[in-house]
Amino acid sequence: MTRTVSGARVLITGAASGMGRLYAERAVAEGAKAVILWDRDAGALTRVAGILGDRAGEGTLVVPYVVDVADLGAIAQTAQRVRTEVGDPDIVINNAGIVRGAFFWEHDNGADTRPTMQINALAPMYIAREFLPAMMANRGRASRIVNIASAAGMLSNPRMSVYAASKAALIGWGDSLRLELKQQRFGHVKVTTVCPSYISTGMFEGARGPLLTPVLTPEYVVERVWQAMLAGKPMLTMPWTVVLSKVVRGLLPLPLWDVVAGRVFGVYGSMDKFTGRP
Repeated sequence: MTRTVSGARVLITGAASGMGRLYAERAVAEGAKAVILWDRDAGALTRVAGILGDRAGEGTLVVPYVVDVADLGAIAQTAQRVRTEVGDPDIVINNAGIVRGAFFWEHDNGADTRPTMQINALAPMYIAREFLPAMMANRGRASRIVNIASAAGMLSNPRMSVYAASKAALIGWGDSLRLELKQQRFGHVKVTTVCPSYISTGMFEGARGPLLTPVLTPEYVVERVWQAMLAGKPMLTMPWTVVLSKVVRGLLPLPLWDVVAGRVFGVYGSMDKFTGRP
């Protein structure tokens, strides 16, 4: 892929706020052919689409769709509208996500566990399945699928059991899909899995970064993700301490790792004062 998304159709979930909006702004600034915004918040989506539409150049179409990706049936319906009204996207950024910062037994199956797994793990799979066939068929054009996972999917942490499970599922699926595409020689379709630590979007308000692990700014993360996406980088982890923790976890016996993670790095207490929004 070139150094920009100029001329490409870009679909972003969770696009009405936070990092989703930043990805959309970047796509508009670079002259994407279409910027397709998915979000469940109709009011915020309308406002953001209006702002981006005013900024867009003549060749850029900004198209909002109100869709709750927790409703897996709505994904197929909205995808069909996208294909008919805009065309298949060249780039899909699976950005939408939720978190419930609580002990597992404090999760309600219907209100907490099910939507967390649907939005964080199943929705990216359903969305990719809708648009992947067209990406694979168009060998003359580079395509991208970006999955915003989390370092929590690599390292266990109290008060994040269901969230960690959803992100671990996303990591496993996304990287397996990457290998399948490579094995079957669809090299023009690249999958990038993103595993950041805490980001200051409000979603993790109150969470504390472990030792040597600062809370990342959305702008920094979006810039890193954007460059990784354009380059077709398979995996992006940030900051560097996420990789270090993963390596140390693999080397140490579990009881010793628990001591290091809990007492030295402070990982196991990082969600103790969590107050963030879903």
